[in-house]
Amino acid sequence: MITGQRRFLTPWPARGASGRPLRVAAVITRLEGGAGALALRGAMAMDPEAFELTIVTGSGDRLFDAATAARLEIIVEPSLRAPIAPRSDVQALRRLTALFGRRNFDVVHTHCAKAGTVGRLAARRAGVPRMVHTFHGFPFHEFQSMARKQAYVSIERRLGRFTDVALCVGAGVAAEAVRRQLVAPERIQTIGVVVDGRDVAAASASARTPQARRRARIALGLPIDGTVIGAVGRLTYQKAPEDFLAAMQRLGRPEATGVWVGGGELAERIGRQARSLSGARVVLAGERTDVLDVLPAFDVFALPSRYEGLPTAVVEAMNCGVPVVATAVNAVSDVVVPGETGLLVPPHRPDLMAGAIRYLLDSPADAARMAANARTRLTGRYAETALRDALAAAYAPAARADGPVKWRPAP
Repeated sequence: MITGQRRFLTPWPARGASGRPLRVAAVITRLEGGAGALALRGAMAMDPEAFELTIVTGSGDRLFDAATAARLEIIVEPSLRAPIAPRSDVQALRRLTALFGRRNFDVVHTHCAKAGTVGRLAARRAGVPRMVHTFHGFPFHEFQSMARKQAYVSIERRLGRFTDVALCVGAGVAAEAVRRQLVAPERIQTIGVVVDGRDVAAASASARTPQARRRARIALGLPIDGTVIGAVGRLTYQKAPEDFLAAMQRLGRPEATGVWVGGGELAERIGRQARSLSGARVVLAGERTDVLDVLPAFDVFALPSRYEGLPTAVVEAMNCGVPVVATAVNAVSDVVVPGETGLLVPPHRPDLMAGAIRYLLDSPADAARMAANARTRLTGRYAETALRDALAAAYAPAARADGPVKWRPAP
């Protein structure tokens, strides 16, 4: 949960022209989901005496309220859209170029693929002195055609030539960025997701008690008894909700209930598929602001994604002591260590996901061991201060002491 309160510790000694705060534009296509939450947490963590943050986005959800309550400036640019749409993309490029030039930003910090492409090109055209990009994941993955994947890699390499700092959410994402030669190695840094330590501490303290389980299931409208397999995430192609349905179908436990928390563009189609299941029950719980409160309802947390960065929901589930089964993609293995803190399966293999879920249900002692290991491993990690310090160093002009970017990837 993200509240509207801004929190920062000691001021970072960074200043723009004439000693004023550095003007930073954080650009993201949609201020929603895990990427939106991380972008907002980063903006809220910065000291306003040192950094003047403006969020530029095409759309958003409830995170708008938190940003407004934190007194962050939000500029909505409707032409900045997630799907590839040449006419809108050209308009977004033109309008962002004008905005960056008019507002005289010192830093443009882009998030995700579309905003990263349009935003960095606009910043370069406007002569913005410093560009930072966060890879929350990648637009390319194994379920695309080779031609499309190569096109995305080529675009990212070209953008990487004038990117001052690439912040990668998770070591797996950073390693892939290095391997693909997207940005010069010395300009790549690894960051983590941020979970609200106060919320997590409160939730995890009583997460696995019968009382917490009962309250969570009542909140979700589920039977108090029985087995519950849960997932949290947007209903999008990336998250592969249809594989979650297939895994529940193959689980062979008609008494079990699957729950998906989150909305998205596939909600209607996935809802129809869920209603047509035979021998399995899946409930779509929609968007919720009380995710930490309902996680104790789950006996197992499942993440079926095709590709990911480092999902906040997995970290939150682990902090709440829920055993995890996830797909072995990108940086998920940063936290889900097979056999130690959870189980990994290949993406798009609902049969193997069902088998892993079944194992955790049938082996409660092993499941409890992995859940306990996960909570111990995560203790003290993914704090807001680490993200704040990483952003401050990335934004500061002194961080680039070697002049303009001259790096070129190998052909």
